Amino acid sequence: MKWLSIVLTLITATATSQPDLTADQWRADLKFLQETVHEDYPFLFKKTTAHAFDSAVAVLHQAIPKLAPHEIIVGLARTVALFEYGHTTLPLSGWRDRGSYSFDQARFVLDHFSDGIFVQGTTSAHENTLGAKVIAVEGMPIDQALAAVKPAFPTENNAFFMAYGLSFLGCPQILHAQGVTSSLKKSVTLTLEKEGKVFDHTFDMITEKDFPGQYTIVKEEGDWLNARDNSRDPLWLKHLDRIYYFEHLPEHNAVYVRQSQIQDDPEEDIPTFYERVFRFIEENQVDKLILDVRLNGGGNNYKNKPVITGVIRSRINEPGKFFVITGGQTFSACQNLVNELSNYTNAIFVGGPTGENINFYGDNNEVTLPNSKINAYLSFAWWQDKPQWENADWLAPHLAVEMSFEEYATNQDPLVAAALNFSSNNFVLNPMQYLTDLYQSGQHEKLQSEAVRMINDPAYAFFDFEKEFNDLGYELMGRGDVQTAVVVFQFAAGLFPDSANVWDSLAEGMWRSGNIAKAKELYQKAISMDPDGYVGENARKMLKRIKEESSQGSRSNH
Repeated sequence: MKWLSIVLTLITATATSQPDLTADQWRADLKFLQETVHEDYPFLFKKTTAHAFDSAVAVLHQAIPKLAPHEIIVGLARTVALFEYGHTTLPLSGWRDRGSYSFDQARFVLDHFSDGIFVQGTTSAHENTLGAKVIAVEGMPIDQALAAVKPAFPTENNAFFMAYGLSFLGCPQILHAQGVTSSLKKSVTLTLEKEGKVFDHTFDMITEKDFPGQYTIVKEEGDWLNARDNSRDPLWLKHLDRIYYFEHLPEHNAVYVRQSQIQDDPEEDIPTFYERVFRFIEENQVDKLILDVRLNGGGNNYKNKPVITGVIRSRINEPGKFFVITGGQTFSACQNLVNELSNYTNAIFVGGPTGENINFYGDNNEVTLPNSKINAYLSFAWWQDKPQWENADWLAPHLAVEMSFEEYATNQDPLVAAALNFSSNNFVLNPMQYLTDLYQSGQHEKLQSEAVRMINDPAYAFFDFEKEFNDLGYELMGRGDVQTAVVVFQFAAGLFPDSANVWDSLAEGMWRSGNIAKAKELYQKAISMDPDGYVGENARKMLKRIKEESSQGSRSNH
């Protein structure tokens, strides 16, 4: 069983009030963490290396005598975050009322939209900031501030960071430790833009235990306010006190389901709920089912079976009839759910990429550092729902749709609208198969125009055309069809002329086809475009290899 609690790993404090430790005690904690990882969790060295981890430990070990406790704690979090798995973390957010280890949180909740980061919620004393766009944090431009705090967050992918990591911008201890501020402050100042005016506003710290709300959405309760029109709720924000609910949309012949945890609701367990959903679909005029898991941070993935089998048995399991809405909060056991829906149903995914890698390390053990009593959480279970060659940073939507702040504030939902209005006449579910069919049928002009159209269409924003063409080229070369691979690489170079990688790949194709002079020319082009990066380094290695093979050939001829 795989249990995930976002509250546990990202919000709940993990330290208890302790007296200040000596530098040696902190160093002993760091060494304990390092040794525990090497002895019991070496399999976590998947997206980082043991060398990189040990180097980070060495840097922190050297710096500890000069650091304040909060800087050391953030340093420990940075070290654990190197593994880049959301379940593998040393939590920072929510450390309030913890004595010498107290971490604070400013009185605002931020949210990410297609047009920027906005103040989603705050209290009445700061009402003038509600719905304002964030321009800077403590004078640092927002993009730089995000980049500064990101290394301390267990960033599985950028969608996950943007869904949950924005809270770090409200923590003075993290802002100081990560260099956003030069000293530790007792407030956070944001530069904001609202109604055409740019202004600075300073927020005090939250004194209550938590802001009222669920799934990162502020609920208007007590002194707290939310930026949207709260006179009514859109489908995805209805009944947030329930884990799941469904609603018939007769004007669209559709059923909408929102499920926000992989847990049984106290009022009705998952099997009973979905039996009721699919019975309704069979007994009524329903042409579409929309399953919304954009808020679903996981739970127990053993409870996914009734959803999967229900869809498979249902008449709704046809192309263009079943839609799944995903986003950066789609994580953990819900990643398992969407993986299985991708594998076994005709689901069309709508919205944003998920917050979890397709295959990932989940379920974690609590590891308590001996002196500080701080808890790190280290994952031990590898979840692989798809073959390794299909692994990716996230499950990407077929149809990319983002919500603007104005749409949020006025209770519009472009994600549900996209599912309801979907037509296969104006969308290609499998772009590479479509383009391959055009090539094989000799429609080369249409192939070119359609490739350009889709690459520039925001609906395909999360389909990596460059990578797909590159992978296809190497697959062809692996099968011995070098000439067709060269054609694919040439096509990709025409579509992505500013990518050093496509020229590097084309160079290899030329080399394998025997055109050594052209290969050398293209490798030099790749080096000029990426002189200090991985592509430039690889191109130099290949040029050296070509030179060595040429010298060996010359000697053998003599």
